[in-house]
Amino acid sequence: MIENLVFDFGNVLTYSDFDGAIDSYFNDVEEALQFKKVVRDPAFVARYDREEVPFATLICEMQMRYPQWKRQLQWFHDGYADCVQCEVPGMYELLARYKQEGFHLYGLSNWCSQIHKVMPRFPIYSLLEGYVISSQEKLLKPDPAIYLRLCERYQLHPSTCLFADDKIENVKGAEAIGMQAIHFENAHQFDSAFRQIIAPQAT
Repeated sequence: MIENLVFDFGNVLTYSDFDGAIDSYFNDVEEALQFKKVVRDPAFVARYDREEVPFATLICEMQMRYPQWKRQLQWFHDGYADCVQCEVPGMYELLARYKQEGFHLYGLSNWCSQIHKVMPRFPIYSLLEGYVISSQEKLLKPDPAIYLRLCERYQLHPSTCLFADDKIENVKGAEAIGMQAIHFENAHQFDSAFRQIIAPQAT
């Protein structure tokens, strides 16, 4: 029986637009493209989401590696939290309704420590009873260990959890440890899929 709903943060609870922010910062399209190759490179994103060294230290390392981007990398560090622009439409209302219905709400996200500057700005995060963040745990989805860390911390059994993420590999990671999971697209799609999954519980 599903009792616990677990949500990814980025593009599930709040929208991030790093590419748009970079495009707005640069006057030159080609420069913006080259800078994105540096800061949006999956290997670099994984390093700052795992954050085995502080985010600021990673930026300093990148500044030494790419001195031509020193100023721009500092801008990326200083303005990182501002790239998170708004709550995903409809999700606050859904989470509030789920909470009223008796479901417990949790978060599980790959995100650097800058998330702690983001969360106070958006009321949706106050609805969560707890959360696990990759930069605190030094683990990344879809590693099974980070899903199990959430379950251990809040004494949840995977079979009682339903997980939502916009990345299919993370959905599969949740399913691999026994959670049910939904590949998130938008609030309406998620709620429809969720209602179908829990329909047998209502009978």
